[in-house]
Amino acid sequence: MSRPLRIQYPGAIYHVTCRGNGSRRIFLENDDRYRFIELLVEALQDYQVRLYGYVLMSNHFHMIVQTGQANLSEFMRRFNICYTGWFNRHHSTCGHLYQGRYKAILVDASNYLLELSRYVHLNPARVGKVKRKTSQERWSYICTYQWSSLPGYMDENKRVMFVDYTMILDMVGSRDAYKRFIIDGLREGIDDIHADVQHQMILGDNDFVTYVKGRYAKEGSTREQPMYRGMITEVVEPKIVIDGVSEVFGIDQQRVTERLGDGVVRGVAAELLYRYSGIQQWAIGELLGEIDYSSVSVLRRRLKTKMANDEVVRDMYKKAEQYIKHSYKE
Repeated sequence: MSRPLRIQYPGAIYHVTCRGNGSRRIFLENDDRYRFIELLVEALQDYQVRLYGYVLMSNHFHMIVQTGQANLSEFMRRFNICYTGWFNRHHSTCGHLYQGRYKAILVDASNYLLELSRYVHLNPARVGKVKRKTSQERWSYICTYQWSSLPGYMDENKRVMFVDYTMILDMVGSRDAYKRFIIDGLREGIDDIHADVQHQMILGDNDFVTYVKGRYAKEGSTREQPMYRGMITEVVEPKIVIDGVSEVFGIDQQRVTERLGDGVVRGVAAELLYRYSGIQQWAIGELLGEIDYSSVSVLRRRLKTKMANDEVVRDMYKKAEQYIKHSYKE
């Protein structure tokens, strides 16, 4: 069977799931879950991805994410590789942790995001012995379930900084209203929302499916949908980024793009190209001496470490960033 096409564009929202290989547990202890979340936060920051909801189960996880750039594959590749490597080292195991590649369903936010969030948050109440308990018992269970974004949706004091609660809460008006929405789902039961998935990859009505297939699946366009406004406000030509880095560091443009150039300079260029030019890491690699995408990831990670410990590097990065912002405002 052929694999469903990955549809990627700026502002796309996905329901992402990953299951353990052969139903194997992907979390053996709480240290695993803590490390999973630490790596997730790093990947969200590095790839400019917003997280709207998540739940960690013993042998799988669910996430609702929105990509500011057309980069879901890069984001998930980096994240899954990092966690698998850590898990295998920590537990002295080897081999595949996950059952094949991750599953990603493109979501029609206007019609399905709210229901999807409830489906994800109620996952702990739909498995094992818990699903046979009363609605009140299941409510008590999910209220105390630690590995979910639900607590922050119901109680402002339990928010975490890496989850964006705004879009979904705006759909119901308040945390109290969302809490009632969850309780209603427990009492009345909810159907598997993925029964409405079309073409194995799109959760949306017919108009949304037609729109996505016509604009993105066929044309490969990366233009943003109006309903997803605010994720990327400007796309800067790569030349402007290279010019800015060259100007701030006082070097020729060739030294920015040469393969064996200064690591800090090239790291700044790689990070700014990723954040402001809307291009993926393989394309950045072509600009920086025809290196591969993994080398671009290394440049960006090393820059992040350097900036955390070196005020001069942080200052140079900010100056280059200001140059770029000034250039596209002119």
